[in-house]
Amino acid sequence: MRRELSAGSMGEPLRVAAVDCGTNSIRLLIADFADGKLTEVDRQMRIVRLGQGVDSTGAFAPEALERTFAAASEYAAVIQSTNAARVRFVATSAARDVSNRDEFFAGIKARLGVEPEIISGDEEAELSFTGATGGLADIDVPGPYLVADIGGGSTELVLGDASGVIAAESLDMGSVRMTERHLASDPASIEEMAAATRDVDALLESTSVPLSQARSLVGVAGTVTTVAAVALQLTEYDPDKIHHARIPAPLLLDTTSWLMGSTRAARSAVPAIHPGRVDVIGAGALILQRLHDRLADNLVYDELLVSEHDILDGVALALAGE
Repeated sequence: MRRELSAGSMGEPLRVAAVDCGTNSIRLLIADFADGKLTEVDRQMRIVRLGQGVDSTGAFAPEALERTFAAASEYAAVIQSTNAARVRFVATSAARDVSNRDEFFAGIKARLGVEPEIISGDEEAELSFTGATGGLADIDVPGPYLVADIGGGSTELVLGDASGVIAAESLDMGSVRMTERHLASDPASIEEMAAATRDVDALLESTSVPLSQARSLVGVAGTVTTVAAVALQLTEYDPDKIHHARIPAPLLLDTTSWLMGSTRAARSAVPAIHPGRVDVIGAGALILQRLHDRLADNLVYDELLVSEHDILDGVALALAGE
């Protein structure tokens, strides 16, 4: 399967490999850049839960590092077999403040041959924006639009339009972080859900991004695409059906309510939910729902637009343009 994303520069074909390591997953994109376009060659994802316990311990757990290094070794083999000319590894929320970051750096460099880059929340948001908005000119998406990337440890919000970024911020809320803080029961209790909602609302209230200016909500990355897959009742995860899917507000609310209120066993029985997201997808859906609710009165279409293109595509485009 191949997809194209418009880019701004012209040149000879160049194969690049972008790796994004977040709190919950590590992902790989191999792509060719030529004639102003980024063409997907391969896209892979592994759930490694690198951020396991980081919110409380301040360090990567040994077993989390083992899972992440194993995935990095697999990606190294893929990168080598596809003859990528340039490689970039970016790490986000989970790796910013941990006490054993040097061990993580050394392990990744030993396997991939490149130094990991700990990118700032603002850069993470801008890369997500670049990746997510590459194809919006071809469909009816009124601007300005808010691109939301809900990760395991943080949520990146970036407001922009066809001319570029207007405002961006990274908030310390994500599916893993909120689950570990609040949602201990199975299913979550009403009190736990209320506490998580208060936490999310307070963080959204604090953002410097002018949310009221958004006319469209664009969601990217694994939490959002998983919620979309559940909403669409897919029997298996299908990127072609998810990319640029439009989820109406009532369907989004119904999906969030079910994900928050269901047991882990019930969620694990849904084929479209990756096993590594079963225990945290409820919290991720809650963040998405509360964000939508803040925007709803100003949206041209009261819906969520889902994009399969995200920070990986932004990293690949930046790498190709170096």
